[in-house]
Amino acid sequence: MESLTKRVKVLERKPMTMVESWYLLNIIKGMAITFSHIFKRNPTVKYPEQKRPFSPVFRGLQILNRDEEGRERCTACGLCAVACPAEAITMEAAERKEGEEHLYKEEKYAAKYEINMLRCIFCGLCEEACPKDAIYLSETFAPANFQRQTFIYGKEDLLIPDPVSDPEGFAKARGSRATLNEQKP
Repeated sequence: MESLTKRVKVLERKPMTMVESWYLLNIIKGMAITFSHIFKRNPTVKYPEQKRPFSPVFRGLQILNRDEEGRERCTACGLCAVACPAEAITMEAAERKEGEEHLYKEEKYAAKYEINMLRCIFCGLCEEACPKDAIYLSETFAPANFQRQTFIYGKEDLLIPDPVSDPEGFAKARGSRATLNEQKP
């Protein structure tokens, strides 16, 4: 059979020498590598007690943001759902009724907002597409679970706490990355 590239290299198999057939040299090399790892730094992080520092550009779970008065910023424009390459975001819009001005910032709001975390690829395109800074990726990573339904996060799971009634929870949910984004020009 002829090769298409005509670059055929014939390999020669030489018989093993007596030292090679004992594998002693290879065993000594392997033990030296193993022994050298004893003195290296332990990369294991004892998770509940010690937390690993994340990069400033780490993309974690999505958060639906509120403004300083506690109103939802999402206007259900659908740009995040359109920008999502994995089609993980679904939403339904509703009109704000009289007396709900303290709940929603704009006339339209997201009555239903869901993210399927099994489909999400944490690309950050939803965060970039949002004109109102309503969604951003936090510093929290996706938790493990045993059922598929628990990975579909609804609006109540994604909304951060109200800054008026729970300022500590609001600051903790926003994390340091959100404050860095606000400082950028």
